[in-house]
Amino acid sequence: MRSDMITQGLERTPHRALLKGAGVPQTEMDKPFIGVATSFTDLIPGHVGMRDLERYIEKGIHTGGGYAFFFGIPGVCDGIAMGHKGMHYSLATRELIADMVESIAEAHRLDGLVLLTNCDKITPGMLMAAARLDIPSIVVTAGPMLSGRGPDARRYSFVTDTFEAMARYKAGVIDGKELQVCEDNACPGMGSCQGLFTANTMAILTETLGMSLPRCGTALAVSALKRRIAFASGEKIVELVKNNVTPRQILTRDAFENAIRVDLALGGSSNTVLHLLAIAHEAGVDLPLETFDILARQTPQLASMNPAGEHFMEDLDVAGGVLGVLKQLGDRVKDCPTVMGLSTRQLVSTIDRIDEKVIRPADAPVKKEGGIAVLFGNLAPKGAVVKQSGVSEAMMRFTGTARCFDSEEEAMAALMQGNISPGNVVVIRYEGPKGGPGMREMLAPTAAIMGLGLGDSVALITDGRFSGGTRGPCIGHVSPEAAEGGPIALVEEGDEILLDIPNRRLELLVDEETLAARRKGWKQPEPKIRKGWLSRYAKVVTSAYTGAITTAD
Repeated sequence: MRSDMITQGLERTPHRALLKGAGVPQTEMDKPFIGVATSFTDLIPGHVGMRDLERYIEKGIHTGGGYAFFFGIPGVCDGIAMGHKGMHYSLATRELIADMVESIAEAHRLDGLVLLTNCDKITPGMLMAAARLDIPSIVVTAGPMLSGRGPDARRYSFVTDTFEAMARYKAGVIDGKELQVCEDNACPGMGSCQGLFTANTMAILTETLGMSLPRCGTALAVSALKRRIAFASGEKIVELVKNNVTPRQILTRDAFENAIRVDLALGGSSNTVLHLLAIAHEAGVDLPLETFDILARQTPQLASMNPAGEHFMEDLDVAGGVLGVLKQLGDRVKDCPTVMGLSTRQLVSTIDRIDEKVIRPADAPVKKEGGIAVLFGNLAPKGAVVKQSGVSEAMMRFTGTARCFDSEEEAMAALMQGNISPGNVVVIRYEGPKGGPGMREMLAPTAAIMGLGLGDSVALITDGRFSGGTRGPCIGHVSPEAAEGGPIALVEEGDEILLDIPNRRLELLVDEETLAARRKGWKQPEPKIRKGWLSRYAKVVTSAYTGAITTAD
């Protein structure tokens, strides 16, 4: 075992002394050492319940014959970090998390890992570490939040009833009392936000990839089932260590294609494009951005999930969960190994009931194409991403005049002051991985567009990214980004921009001669952040079409 390097032989006397100082009995020195990377924090609803799950994971590890060691991993709540300097840190922490898990596992020669996680960048960061280390690992996602219940008996959710509610209040659609009801009921307790936002999408895709046990991706944070899954995961990791089952045996190209198809079938978050690309990179799997669009044309959307649709995570879980979606996808699904020990199709064969009001059959889909589309054109030579499942039919093709802003704050001010009109295309640039730095999520302006009733008359494009809660004609990940001199940096007020989602086009309707002249006059702006680790991050992060990975170059 890897841990023999710190427990066995005369030369390891000092190491054993330190382990005994930490309370490890001599009788446990020959057992597999299992690290439990936990992102518990009091700051995030999705993580406040992890102390309970830690207990069950530990019980499972000891029942399985291992010895558990806990270590902490940071977590940023995108909702709390939204709309201010804090959001610069969110995506960048994904790299920190992967580096921290790697550092602890390697420094202490851990034999295996249980990765207890839940939210947006934390789950992909953990998976990146697992793929990079390639030591036996299993992921436990802490589960979604219940929907809120208000005095009017309707179900409340975080994005619709906070960010979009702010704009409805600003527009005079709701009064202050109703806004307060939304605020009080949008987040009723522990768990990741109730719809198919990035956290829940990544939990679902983790299970689809085969890195979590069945139902882990959808079982609610408040459920006893989640406790049982935590216990079973603790037992299972010891078995994985004994059998030397490692992540790269599971994270194959076929597994990634299954995950993309499930994402498309559910209309999941566009952030998963960044994360799956980054995880694949760590796993040594070639996964071009174009793969998402190729599969989107072959994969129907089978569910109508909040925020763009009607169903919540609690509905998806009882309707059949991840295995139910895979079963409805049928022969499109590849047979892959999983941490459970059964293959994908063996697990799917255990499902005997699906609520087809929630997870539609493939021959009666919500939409014929999957939820994400990849656009190309002279405005996005390396690609751009749109969550087409959240775009109305009226905005699938749109030509509008550019309103240019060099930061999210400038654009948000224009929206809230009523300076954006029907027929505009809001262009937010210098918010990419390098230019942000950190490629901020911009839920506030996208929610404002919907809340102000502009969702069928105004589009938004950016080299930044969006929350999983975003809906409407919002195109992100425009590559190359403005800070690298990408074409989005050359757009000027009043330019016409063509959005054609069915034909996957994003075009700046300006002749090449004019663009060449603008390119000659373009100067790279000064960095927005000049100190701290974000300034270092900006120097090594790559463009969105690569997954915004960091390099040593």
